[in-house]
This record gives sequence, structure tokens and C-alpha cells, in this order.
Amino acid sequence: MAKIFCVANQKGGVGKTTTTVNLAAGLAKVGQRVLLVDLDPQGNATMGSGVDKRQLENSVYDVLLESATVAEARVRADKCGYDLLGANRELAGAEIELVGLERREKRLKQALTPVLAEYDFILIDCPPSLSLLTLNGLCTAYGVVVPMQCEYFALEGLSDLVNTIKQVHANLNPQLQIIGLLRVMFDARITLQQQVSEQLKAHFGDKVFNTVIPRNVRLAEAPSYGLPGVVFDPSARGSLAFVEFAKEMVERLGKL
Repeated sequence: MAKIFCVANQKGGVGKTTTTVNLAAGLAKVGQRVLLVDLDPQGNATMGSGVDKRQLENSVYDVLLESATVAEARVRADKCGYDLLGANRELAGAEIELVGLERREKRLKQALTPVLAEYDFILIDCPPSLSLLTLNGLCTAYGVVVPMQCEYFALEGLSDLVNTIKQVHANLNPQLQIIGLLRVMFDARITLQQQVSEQLKAHFGDKVFNTVIPRNVRLAEAPSYGLPGVVFDPSARGSLAFVEFAKEMVERLGKL
């Protein structure tokens, strides 16, 4: 039975999509069956998985509005080794259309139920805003993986996210928890980043993943080729770090 995780952070530009596609590819590389759900109308995780969002016959939009099932809408990201439930600009309209519908925050959860046995991991790439789409992700997930840069403003954004997760936990999804914080775009030469990293470990303890994702040019280049860094350049430092992170996720999951 699949474990479902959101990759979320209310601060933009922290590498959520990079984390999601590379974690999905890393998990596939270590033998896990993975479904990636792109819940962001920009469709970056879709394009970053080598799938053209403009060519999708069905997308997560159709799944949320119940005009297609997950089995009908998912596609195979062949080069990456995982399945994808893609997104495109249509999804922006779902925000408005969902408002008046019943079970509006539980639609993704219900849609994924029939395919849970087919996967070990389902990863959901959430938009940066706290919207009905993000809420669908948080109501579906067992836990949240939070990618964050070790910078001062990132700490402020983290406290907002922790409060949001507490509210969803209390009112909508009692199993929701923070699985861990992933330090991304890390540069050990910058003293401030080391200090913030130590603060995170002091405050959150074992909720901080051991793996650290370094700032890496090859990871940044990979999306322009429509691939996760793990596939685009498997030997790059960032790619190797994401494979290590995938192994740590599998290991941590065994202890939950």
C-alpha cells in the first residue's frame, strides 16, 4: 500500500518541484513503484518529467472534477521510471470550480484510493500558495516533506507552514504530520547557512533529514532538458544526494 507524501512549502522558489521530480526518480532508481502527482497549475513537475503538458489527454484537473479516473489520466514518464498524473493551465480553473462542489478538499484522496496498491510511494507537488489544491494534497497525504534553504526568511515561512499543517491535522486529516525537513541548495561555504542548519537541527531534531542537497548547476540545468537531474546527469553531486535521500526515505518509512 502506497505511502502518500506532499512536498510543500508556502515560500516560493525553494526547490519544491526540483525536490519532487528528483525524489521520484531517486525512489524509482532504488526499486520503488512511484506515482508523481503534479498539483501546480504551472505544470513544472510534468514538464520536468519529460511529458509535454500541452499534449495531455487527461490531467489532474479532470481527476479532481471526476471526469476521468487516475488510471485513465496517468501517463508513464519512461525515461524517469515513474508514473505521472500531470497538470497544465486548466488546473488554475479548478480552484474556482471546486469551491461550490461537495467534498471539495477530499477529491484527490478519493480518486487515488483505487490505485494505492499499485505503488510504494505517491508524491504530490503542491503549489506555493495555500489554496484548495494544496488543501487537497494535505488532506490526501500521510506526511509532508518540507524542502527549505538555510536562510533567515526560510525560517519565517516554515513557522507558517507548521501552523497550516497543525490546522489541517486538527480539522481535516488527523494522520498528517511533518515527515522531515530537507535542506536544499546548501552551500557549506556560507556561514549563515551553516548557522541556520544548526538551528534547524537543534529545534527539530530527527525531523531534519540527514541528507543535504548541495547547490548544484547540473540540477538547475536538468529541467530545460525535461528531465530530473537524477536522470539527466546521474553522476552529479546533486543527483547522487537525491538518490541518498531516496534511500533515507525508504529507511525512515520502515521505522514508521
